[in-house]
Amino acid sequence: MLTVLDTIPGFRAALDVVRADGHTVGFVPTMGYLHEGHRSLLEAARRECDVVAASIFVNPLQFGAGEDLASYPRDLDRDLALCADAGALWVFAPPVEEMYPLGTPVATSVGVAGASEGFEGASRPTHFTGVATVVAKLFAIAGICRAYFGEKDWQQLAVIRRMVVDLSFPVEVVGCPTVREPDGLALSSRNVYLTPTERAAAPALHRALLAGAAAIEAGERDRIAVRSAMLAVLDAVPEAQVDYLDVVDAASMAPADPVSGTLRVLGAARFGKARLIDNVGATA
Repeated sequence: MLTVLDTIPGFRAALDVVRADGHTVGFVPTMGYLHEGHRSLLEAARRECDVVAASIFVNPLQFGAGEDLASYPRDLDRDLALCADAGALWVFAPPVEEMYPLGTPVATSVGVAGASEGFEGASRPTHFTGVATVVAKLFAIAGICRAYFGEKDWQQLAVIRRMVVDLSFPVEVVGCPTVREPDGLALSSRNVYLTPTERAAAPALHRALLAGAAAIEAGERDRIAVRSAMLAVLDAVPEAQVDYLDVVDAASMAPADPVSGTLRVLGAARFGKARLIDNVGATA
């Protein structure tokens, strides 16, 4: 049976009891408005761990000026039903005052150099400091666990992995494949902002990334040429406003120039009000 907790001591104590009983913990941090992508993370945790816990918290620190904090979609009852159905036993759903009792901005924050720079870090300058800070807090609260994140937010995953190593958190970070609609669109809470016309156009971002990966697999080693192959796809879609398209080292997020090794082809584009991100893997 699902138990919902809204205090840090309560959630910490619950997971301490789980581990004291000899059980492993799978932890899925989320910002709520859950979809089938989140379900896949919960189900992966359920397969690999004895007990599954999730958090639902819309973190104000990772929203910049003019971003959609106030309008970010929320539906706690629906989220809790999905968590229960996917096998979670605990959900931590704190109010902002519980996570940040002295208010925001906070005096102490976590920054991850290198992996957080460029791409989403350039488009949203305060975003990854907010992400790293809240995830560090959640890991400190949850304790020893395996933590599950989707690969759709690849740069976020790289930031969290580096933070865990640098700060010696007792957490194993597990990346899980992106869940997609049949036409290739990556599932995202922000897809609700798409109009029908924009929704029909949005899978072009994934097609562009696949074109870049195909160019690499065919032997292209020039980064600019790979980017041009992707841009050609989105240039044909009037609804798409490209933010960035690139190919990077999968671990460090450094631009791959020349294109070699284990790579991630990634991009971001606006379709009306919705700014969508996506990525695919490639090897050269």
